[in-house]
Amino acid sequence: MKTKLFLLAISSVGLFTYFSYTVAKERWQQIDFDTTVKLQDHISRRFDGIFSYFSLLGSAEVTVGFCAALAFLSFLRRHWLAIPGWLVIVPASLAEVFGKLVLFHPGPPVFFHRSLLPTSLPSFYIHTDFSYPSGHMTRTIFIITIFVLLAVFSSRNIPLRFFMVCSLILLAVLMGITRVYLGEHWLSDVLGGGLLGLSTGLFASILILRVKKV
Repeated sequence: MKTKLFLLAISSVGLFTYFSYTVAKERWQQIDFDTTVKLQDHISRRFDGIFSYFSLLGSAEVTVGFCAALAFLSFLRRHWLAIPGWLVIVPASLAEVFGKLVLFHPGPPVFFHRSLLPTSLPSFYIHTDFSYPSGHMTRTIFIITIFVLLAVFSSRNIPLRFFMVCSLILLAVLMGITRVYLGEHWLSDVLGGGLLGLSTGLFASILILRVKKV
């Protein structure tokens, strides 16, 4: 099973690389703009505050802190491989920052911005020149990928497993919508961040999952 996860992770890296190439070639400009306009036209402004606070769940402080806590819990349980597994979120975040530094892809202009969240979190004051990929999506999908696989391979209760997987997927979709609706990222940033989070989450799952050999 872990061999299959490794091959899937490699495939995801390849897909992320190709997708990044299409973004660099500016093939997403019209789709990005149209998607942002349509979302902001069809979603009421009364959701600005809700979406703004919801986006906190994907912040670097919350997600990295959450993974660090799970790495510490793995240490207490002596699940040694899971410790570096959860900490893969760090190189995933570094890859996201690297992308924002080297890939020419300016973020949405100011007139699209709708975030109402006044915050003192350090990550909100760190700005890069470009916006690809979305860090919120990278870290959120990283965690969701691991928990989806944990639910699939650990739970024998099929209804519970189905509910957990659907809830996690819904969380991922909502995070993606908030990134675009709030004018923080383009759709291409969200998709790229999702692919980066998926690939790194799959690699991390290889270390974290305890799958019995059949």
